[in-house]
Amino acid sequence: MPPTPSSHTPESTTQVIQISRLSFLACALLLLALASPALAWPEAFAWTLIIPFLVAAWIVRVRTVVGPDGIVARSTFSTTTLKWDSLEGIRFPKRGWARAGLTDGSEVALPVVTFGRLPQLSEASGGRIPDPYAAARKAEAEAQAETDHAETAGNTGTDDEATAVESDATTVGTNEDSVSGAVPSDADRRPE
Repeated sequence: MPPTPSSHTPESTTQVIQISRLSFLACALLLLALASPALAWPEAFAWTLIIPFLVAAWIVRVRTVVGPDGIVARSTFSTTTLKWDSLEGIRFPKRGWARAGLTDGSEVALPVVTFGRLPQLSEASGGRIPDPYAAARKAEAEAQAETDHAETAGNTGTDDEATAVESDATTVGTNEDSVSGAVPSDADRRPE
């Protein structure tokens, strides 16, 4: 029996990527939809009642487990274990789940893994699989830090001066709008 986790034991970085359990709701609805014809004509449609249970078994079975030792891909009828040194890369086709390219040139499907799951894969692999989102987040944070630094360095005047300049710009913009062809109000009309 493994020891109970505590604050002194390291957290497991193993990630299980599987189909959402909300999919069982679809199985229940499918069972309800198939029950009507099965009850109306049992001799012809009773066998269809097994379909929702097969779909539910598929939802439970299909998954990809990523951990420090490698990747375990469980599909409907097979389980494939990949060690990190046999993995060459990951390919994301237009349709379907990701594919792991192996050093021997073959490919293995990684069930339920999509491009949106890359942060999970990167964390569980210990950085062996790079996270493109992390680079984008880092660049965005650096740009924000530079912008904040430039704003704080550029504020040498007082807040009152900045407010006065902004209010003058607003007034000028309003006057330009009224000159450029806006309909004058009654206060702007001069008696003739």
